[in-house]
Amino acid sequence: MSATARKQPAAKRSAGKKDLVLGLGATGLSVARYLARNDVDAIYVDSRDEPPGINDLKEICPDAEVVLGDAPQKLLKGASRIIVSPGIADSDSFLAAARKKGIDVVSDIELFVAEAKAPFVAVTGSNGKSTVTTLLALMCDAAGKKGLAGANLGVPALDLLLEDQPDFYLLELSSFQLQRTQNLPAKVAVLLNISPDHLDWHADEAEYREAKYRVFDQAEAAVFNRADEEINEHLPKNLPTLSFALDEPQDGEFGLREDEGEVFLARGEQLLLSVRDIALVGMHNQANCLAALAAGQLMGLGLSPMLQVLNEFPGLPHRMQTAGWSGNVQFINDSKATNVGAAIASIESVAGAVVLIAGGQGKGGDFDRLATSTCGKLRAAILIGEDAPQLEEAFKDLTPTERADDMLSAVRRAAEIADSGDTVLLAPACASFDQYPNYQARGEDFVRVVEALTI
Repeated sequence: MSATARKQPAAKRSAGKKDLVLGLGATGLSVARYLARNDVDAIYVDSRDEPPGINDLKEICPDAEVVLGDAPQKLLKGASRIIVSPGIADSDSFLAAARKKGIDVVSDIELFVAEAKAPFVAVTGSNGKSTVTTLLALMCDAAGKKGLAGANLGVPALDLLLEDQPDFYLLELSSFQLQRTQNLPAKVAVLLNISPDHLDWHADEAEYREAKYRVFDQAEAAVFNRADEEINEHLPKNLPTLSFALDEPQDGEFGLREDEGEVFLARGEQLLLSVRDIALVGMHNQANCLAALAAGQLMGLGLSPMLQVLNEFPGLPHRMQTAGWSGNVQFINDSKATNVGAAIASIESVAGAVVLIAGGQGKGGDFDRLATSTCGKLRAAILIGEDAPQLEEAFKDLTPTERADDMLSAVRRAAEIADSGDTVLLAPACASFDQYPNYQARGEDFVRVVEALTI
């Protein structure tokens, strides 16, 4: 990583002006800790009257100026740059006014890049990025390397800098973070897939895709999904790459091969591991495993420890997690399937018929695509949350639907509808914020209800 890239954010602060941190929560607090460590004064702004983390902020920066509620635009006169939490959309009127005045709007990742001394791997995609980032961290550990994982997953990126320097930082990056990051010289950039998502945040699908493609711009090497031809077209010339997909791989590529009726993860002609020996569930997770192997190879990790991790790691909570059984009906929690593409992948990865529980805040997702892509697999769909009416309309004449007021009634009704051998699958295709603080709380509620049902 160049010295120029590390110093740029600090150099852009104007004399006599302060940084303005927009949005508290986990990311905002990590920014506060970072600025406090570097003796940088800032103004902290949040549109909420009682934002989460306000008491923590007072402990971190007791003398900092804090503005809650509607932010007056006069604050922009004294702002050198604005460091924005990822959940705040670019269409926010305060940010629009800042850009008109030529004020830089940056992400916490921009600050991280300026300080990180170890190489980092940047993992993005519409689906699977948390799983792949976690796999890479476990693969580092199995190979005797120290890998610290965070950013959009778990620990905010700036808080990773509080730890002893690792061999690799492993960053899960959202489209929000990528859109606001100018300097991203990743050792390895990984783009898993792209399906329409966050269209309530981005202007359109084209802007969303362009944000994802930014991960390649300054990378030393890249891993990409060759099944998406559009991704291939956006790779910079002369960038070393490795590809993966669920087809037969050519020499040097990662994919699937069949041998004597058994399917294997493969590198070119080399058979690596039978898919029966992978602890993760579903074909989409086979793709995640292949992507992790490709990235690990570019990182210089040994093949044997990487395969050991694939054999042992059962997956993250709320991602195709078995919640229980009732008779011969399996209940699977995939609350992290917060967009249409993820929900389709979840449904397609399940053997047999599915009773789907879906709904929440749709984020502009294409529910018609969800309905037409999965109707052959669904016995019924139980719909919850704010956008249940839109889902109901999409599934009309394709799949039987019922509405439920809450998770308890949804699970009970799904259990009544399911036949022996079916799967009741929570794959909401929506965000959770209409009913829950986050997707984790939604998944935990599902698991609690299932456990009570199956005792």
